[in-house]
Amino acid sequence: MTPPATVLLVFGRGVVVGADGYRLTTESVARTEAAVAYVRAHAEAFRRAPGARVVFTGGWPHGPAGAPAPPAGYREAELMRALARAAGLDAYARSAAETRSRTTVQNLAHTVQDGLLDAAEFTARHPLGLVSHPWHLPRVRLLAARVLGLSGPALADVPVTAPDPVPARRERAARTFSRIGFLGVRTPEASLRRERALTRAADRIGRLTPRR
Repeated sequence: MTPPATVLLVFGRGVVVGADGYRLTTESVARTEAAVAYVRAHAEAFRRAPGARVVFTGGWPHGPAGAPAPPAGYREAELMRALARAAGLDAYARSAAETRSRTTVQNLAHTVQDGLLDAAEFTARHPLGLVSHPWHLPRVRLLAARVLGLSGPALADVPVTAPDPVPARRERAARTFSRIGFLGVRTPEASLRRERALTRAADRIGRLTPRR
């Protein structure tokens, strides 16, 4: 029997702002709830594991252009962590929030750079759990291999069952872009440099492309 993951990375799906202030999208709430449900289902394993933890990731990924970032305490990961703690997460595991990232690559890289995984070594007997929607998990796995050097049974999928309609064609394109664009990358620092280079190239192409 495959042992449960006792270190989870929870990937955000957006924060929105309205008259009632900053709040998580329905999809971000679903991912948070999936993480809490997984921890509860494996409560004994989480209590026994000395390094058990849940790391929520995300800063301000879907804010409109030019909009200020949320104030401290209202970044994506902070809101997810607060929701999970309100649901009783602290009874089973400690938690942390990575609040600098805007992309999946940054989620992974900044989590390592901020020391939120400590010195944990992930293997088939001690996998790293990835919490997200099923359409997103293949791309997360692909990037985890590039950024963290982890693949196969060293990673455990924790899929969200709530619906999140994402155009299949768009996600296939994003996965292909990630597979090609991050070839040869082996460290968090290299992944961030490559992402910046790809973003600059995309911006240049966008400026050169005639608009109809």
